[in-house]
Amino acid sequence: MTRTWPETLQFFGLLLVELLALFMVITFVVVLINRRVGTERLKGWLSGNRFTAPAKGVLIGAITPFCSCSTVPMLTGMIRAGAPFSGAAAFLIVSPLVDPIILAMIAVLLGWQMMLAYAVVIVVSAMVLALIWDQLGLARQVRKVRVSGGAPDDGPWQGLRPESRVAIGETVQTLRKMWIPLVIGVAIGAVIHGAVPQSLLEGFGNAVWAVPLAALIGVPLYIRGTAALPIGMSLISSGVGVGPVFAMIIGGTGASIPEVTMLSAIFKPRLLIAFLASVMTVAIGGGLILPMFA
Repeated sequence: MTRTWPETLQFFGLLLVELLALFMVITFVVVLINRRVGTERLKGWLSGNRFTAPAKGVLIGAITPFCSCSTVPMLTGMIRAGAPFSGAAAFLIVSPLVDPIILAMIAVLLGWQMMLAYAVVIVVSAMVLALIWDQLGLARQVRKVRVSGGAPDDGPWQGLRPESRVAIGETVQTLRKMWIPLVIGVAIGAVIHGAVPQSLLEGFGNAVWAVPLAALIGVPLYIRGTAALPIGMSLISSGVGVGPVFAMIIGGTGASIPEVTMLSAIFKPRLLIAFLASVMTVAIGGGLILPMFA
């Protein structure tokens, strides 16, 4: 059963307004928090033992709304600042997959139970994988080269009112970079939601074979979570199982060809392969576990 174009346009408009408002509010709050704490202090705070360092990396990754490519300059800064390798590894895995915007979108689109399950799967996976990387001695696979880019130096905190003006400016700047992929994602989602017959896709269901296939398709793509989730929700409503959809979202959001190209400048081949294998593992694991909470 397909929907009429007026119904599809209404779905597109309502979803776009909801997600844009959500994006702006949460980005504003996150920018304020980051400016109050400071980037350099965040890097220093990441120091710790083999267990607390990845936990801190997870936390920093979860509060920084970066895409897969945006994590690389921050990761490089952490490594150059002498942060523990396990903490930097956990940050690399978590940052594009978990942030307040993505979690809020999952809660709005699929419910808080799914949001909580998704967060637990990603966080636990990142912690375990970071410890495995550390145990395998993959820190020796980091190239000692300088990578340009990174976050600008944070100035001193000027007070809530002036900092709010700065946060508004940064929110607008971020929105300018994000609104096109967000609109495209919502548009594709609306078309799938309105035009694709449910019978065409429902055969995928939650078939086990579809999960690794979806993860494999997702990894080469460059998908932001904010754009991927509306598409995923439309696929789910059209009959595709939660498992394959989340496998594709995690694979596409957690890694991308541009990110891998950037990482090849600082990672030797063994570590680069470990990164890709880790993202695939998280995508497949998430695709198999998350349907239990649908």
